Amino acid sequence: MSKNYIVGFPRIGEQRELKKVLESFWAKKCNFSEVQKIASELKKRHWNYQKDAGIEYISSNDFSLYDNMLDTAVMLGAIPKRFNNLKNEDLYFSMARGNKSSFAMEMTKWFNTNYHYIVPELSLDDEYKLNATKILSEYGEAKELSIKTKINLIGPITFLGLSKRVDRGDIYELYSKIIPIYEELLKEIAKLDENITVQIDEPIFVKDNEVKILSLIKPTYDRLANISANINIVVMTYFEHSNEATKVLVNTPIWGIGLDFLYGEDNLEYLHTVADSNKKLIAGIVDGRNIWKNNIVNTVQLLETIAKKINKENIIISSSCSLLHTPIALKYEEKLDKQIKNWLSYAIEKLDEVSLISKLFFNDADSLDKKEKIALYENTEANKSRETSSLIHDTVVHNRVEKFTKLQRDGEYKDRIKLQKEILGYKDLAITTIGSFPQTPEVRKARRDFKNSEISKENYEKQMKDYINDCVAFQEECGIEVLVHGEPERNDMVEYFGEQLKGYAFSQNGWVQSYGSRCVKPPFIYGDISRPKPMTVDWITYAQSKTDKIMKGMLTGPVTILNWSFVRDDMSRDKVSKQIAVALSDEIDDLQKAGIKIIQVDEAAFKEGYPLRDEKIKIYEKWALRDFKISVSSAKEETQIHTHMCYSEFNNIIKTIEAMDADVISIETARSGNELLKIFKEVGYKQEVGPGVYDIHSPRVPSVDEIEQQIKLLLKVLPKKQLWINPDCGLKTRKWEEVKPSLANMVKAVQLVRDELDR
Repeated sequence: MSKNYIVGFPRIGEQRELKKVLESFWAKKCNFSEVQKIASELKKRHWNYQKDAGIEYISSNDFSLYDNMLDTAVMLGAIPKRFNNLKNEDLYFSMARGNKSSFAMEMTKWFNTNYHYIVPELSLDDEYKLNATKILSEYGEAKELSIKTKINLIGPITFLGLSKRVDRGDIYELYSKIIPIYEELLKEIAKLDENITVQIDEPIFVKDNEVKILSLIKPTYDRLANISANINIVVMTYFEHSNEATKVLVNTPIWGIGLDFLYGEDNLEYLHTVADSNKKLIAGIVDGRNIWKNNIVNTVQLLETIAKKINKENIIISSSCSLLHTPIALKYEEKLDKQIKNWLSYAIEKLDEVSLISKLFFNDADSLDKKEKIALYENTEANKSRETSSLIHDTVVHNRVEKFTKLQRDGEYKDRIKLQKEILGYKDLAITTIGSFPQTPEVRKARRDFKNSEISKENYEKQMKDYINDCVAFQEECGIEVLVHGEPERNDMVEYFGEQLKGYAFSQNGWVQSYGSRCVKPPFIYGDISRPKPMTVDWITYAQSKTDKIMKGMLTGPVTILNWSFVRDDMSRDKVSKQIAVALSDEIDDLQKAGIKIIQVDEAAFKEGYPLRDEKIKIYEKWALRDFKISVSSAKEETQIHTHMCYSEFNNIIKTIEAMDADVISIETARSGNELLKIFKEVGYKQEVGPGVYDIHSPRVPSVDEIEQQIKLLLKVLPKKQLWINPDCGLKTRKWEEVKPSLANMVKAVQLVRDELDR
């Protein structure tokens, strides 16, 4: 059998079955037993896909009903005290989503991906206790199907590094409380079978770590790898190189090391240390983060380079990371241009790529059967056609972007803001929302019916305008001061723009998990980017015609469009980003010419695109900052530019945020208190800020008093003239029955604070 390996597999299901059953359960439309039934069916299906593709190392415990970090917290008994009265699924989902009496745990990005994980809350006073039920039972489920799985775990050092300590202090002080639970877990796993592979994910090893973190590696894996002779431990890293950790891991008794050779090319540098240790190398060479067909000929050449340093018998062919970050099945893409579709590979197709590459590498082309030889030929031809296709290259775009010289907008902030406040006339603690309003079933159906040509354009536009009318009327009645149109025409904040830009394609079923039941369908960039016509002007100007209040124009920024897309891999990301920025500058110019006075250019994913290694950050910041400024370079001084950023640690990038030169930035802070906001005060940030005053990722409705107290906390950090009041993020995923009272309470809270300040 060829030696091959999949780090992890997506869990949402080909038709988003998991999402649908979870949301049905949360809406009290089905019992939890139905969730368990669907989950069981999905696990079996996904295991069998891998088995049928000839994958040798298949995972269990990569499946989750919400998030693997949350699962690990439950496994360790790391339950915040506010949830102590809950059990089973009520406990689990309340930790993730909150409930009527308790707020949810914080959520943030998984390294530099668009996947969000639940941040565990730890304390020195906590008592941890093993709960291995999920891990042990999933292994048993697979075994009943005659599939022997490796067991996936989040490693103890990564778990601690990505957690937060609610009682302050160094998170790694809790190491001595956590590591015995892992030892106890491995002892339980050892009882399951004669020989078991345990994959322990330690992606934190690919970052620039402090000595105290690196110093934990050897004692951790000396202890864990010596628990039982029948457990083979693989320490898995991905997204970058892990050279510092690799040098240590080779001196522990682990069985194998997983390295990413696509996003961590520098892993090649320390292969000699792996070779000297005679450990197994799980070689990540099939892209787990993108959708392009692997170039098998080039990949085998890379493997031959690796094999010059590593005994071939010790190499196991693998995906670069979990396939969680890719859509599941290409077979549902029935409307894609055939040429473009032929360049793509989703999770199921990547299984076949891993399998074929391993057969080709460990044997040779003559050993392939007829079907495999055809697959290799088709792969070679598909990659050749992509190199030469006229769909990809546009000399007009290249020439314009090369000659684009206006790299920032006119005027200094201090002068612009005076002019803007005079023209716009908004109050201190100005009340707005981030952009979207609930996407009702009726709105989604109308959009779907129009796409499928089941209703006329006139009918579709009428339904969208009726929704906009309702949004405007509600905001005016509620007391919102700077309005939004609600975005009913937008399926997604990136896909919507991708559909209207040349060089973009979009899928029917290319869903990937963002968090919990939230799925996104990223567009993909296959060629040079241009804007054939205005994308938002008609909708925004219609909404503005329905009110005398200010209506914000809503755009997604170039870096977020890039980071939330599957990006072509035949051109550097900075060049692709600049093409998008130039296209957006045209849109902003058209909006302000149409009378729109505030334009929000969201950069929700600006931070998540940051490289994981410090030496690469300045390069990224340089072009990411350049492209935001290019996109707004057409804005006049009196046009107020807003931006929005999702969950981010701003401490290290606050100067870059300042340099973006947006007039107003809104940020998500509700789950993390004022910690994110304090850095703005510390650096003397001059621009205006809209910290989220309530968490939109939870269904609970915040009270007036709760929001009032939150605003007062904000005022301890920044003065009222610098603050805007808004929810944490867009309201697309919420329901009107949650949104209306929440916003009404937010407006009342602002009024109470204003009255108190005026006394």
